[in-house]
This record gives sequence, C-alpha cells and structure tokens, in this order.
Amino acid sequence: MTIKIGDSIIEYSKDFRFYMTTKLRNPHYLPEVSTKVTLINFMITFEGLSDQLLGLVVEKEKPEMQIKKEQLVIEGAQNKNKLQEIEDSILHTLQNSKDILGDAKGIEILQNAKVVSDDINKKQIIADKTEKEIDLARQGYRPVAMRSSGLFFCISDLANIDPMYQYSLDFFKGLFVSAIGASEKSDDLDERLGYLNKEFLESLYRNICRSLFEKDKMIFSMLLTIKIMEMENEMDPAQLKFFLTGGVSLGEELPVNPCSEWMSERLWGELNRLG
Repeated sequence: MTIKIGDSIIEYSKDFRFYMTTKLRNPHYLPEVSTKVTLINFMITFEGLSDQLLGLVVEKEKPEMQIKKEQLVIEGAQNKNKLQEIEDSILHTLQNSKDILGDAKGIEILQNAKVVSDDINKKQIIADKTEKEIDLARQGYRPVAMRSSGLFFCISDLANIDPMYQYSLDFFKGLFVSAIGASEKSDDLDERLGYLNKEFLESLYRNICRSLFEKDKMIFSMLLTIKIMEMENEMDPAQLKFFLTGGVSLGEELPVNPCSEWMSERLWGELNRLG
C-alpha cells in the first residue's frame, strides 16, 4: 500500500493513524482537508451542558422523577423497535405470499400485527403524555442548570490567561453535585433555586481561586460578574464594549481636565465619551 504526499509516493500501513487536536471551538479547515479527514468535535456546548446539569439536579432533587424519565425513554425506544419489527414482518408476509386472501397463516400474522401495533400505539400515547408532564416539572430546575452552564465557560476562558488554568468537565460537575447536597433546603422551588445558585457560585469561586495567581483572581471575579449579568439581561453590550476597549477620539473639543494632577488626559477623554 502506498500514499502520495506532495510529489513523493511512500509506503503506507493500514494500521497507521494520525490525530490532530485543537482547543479552538470552531476551527476552520480548507475544503481539500475537510473532504479527506474525519472531523470530531468534542467541545461541550452551552445547551448540551445545560441538559447534563439539569439531569444531575433533577436526579438529586427528584430522583423518582428522573428514574421515571429514563424508563420512558427506554420504553419509547423499545416500542419503536417493536413497530419496526411488525412492519418488517408485514412486508415479508406480503412479499412471500402469492395469494394473501387464501393464505390463512399470512392473514393470522397480519391480524396479530394489527393487534400488537394498536396496543403499542396506545401505550406510547400514555407514555408521551406522562413524559410531557415530567418534562414540565423538570423545567422548574432549568434556570439553575442554565446559569451553572454559563459559569463553566467562565472557567474555560481562564486558559486564555495562562495555559495551566484548565479544568475538566468532571471536576465542574463534581462541584455542582456537591453544591446540591450542601445547599440549604426549601420546599419553595424559587427559594430552593436561590440557595442552589448561591451555594454553587461560592463553591466554584473558592475552589477555582485556590489554583489562581493572586493577580488573576480579580479577572476571574469580573468574568463571573459579567456572565451572570449577561444571563440575567442586566448587561448593556455597548457599555461592556466601552469598558473593555474605551472610546475612540474623533478630535472633539473637551472641557478642561479639572483633576490633571492625578487623572491622565486619556482617562479624562474616555470619561467624557462615556457620558
């Protein structure tokens, strides 16, 4: 076996495997590369992590509900498989019968298939209704799952400051589960969600700060604050952009700097543009 690389033809082993990895969330590859390789994206998404955390919090808060949900998913898959088997059996009977009206065995198979199919469909209707009721109850915990999912991307962004600031998803989910057990209990759902959010935020901050240099702790605090404000629709994107980049001077006339002894002209100009 050979393979052509550039102008050279070299021997090629079928056991050879070449893997390239990147931590870019959406890497761009040229079309000629994309058509010749298998691309696998292992990066967790906000929606995917939210669903995982929702499953964890419901499993701890309402274990019977989570078990029922998993049973319904399994039963739904089994019912679909049975219906597929029935359809295959009907098609096989029709294909191999020369006279279906005179084939007693074929008619019996079709009748049994109809009875089983109707029974499965009735069970599936009940299961779908029950699953919707469970999903509706589960959605009550969706806010804490979405908020916690957003916080994960705050700690993943820390790697942009220093490559050693990298934390696994298992570590994050472990903190989340611990916070569920350590948070204050309440029968009121809204109050309980508040306790969960408070406990997890404090636990996350404490544990992450243990691994940060002192100079980076303030940046981490700012990342958490911005992310929480964004998720609660309390952050003005224009104000955030100005805070991070400053304004652009267009040569406008500015008032005299009243605090020139400690405030630079650049800062005075940005304060005026902010207003």
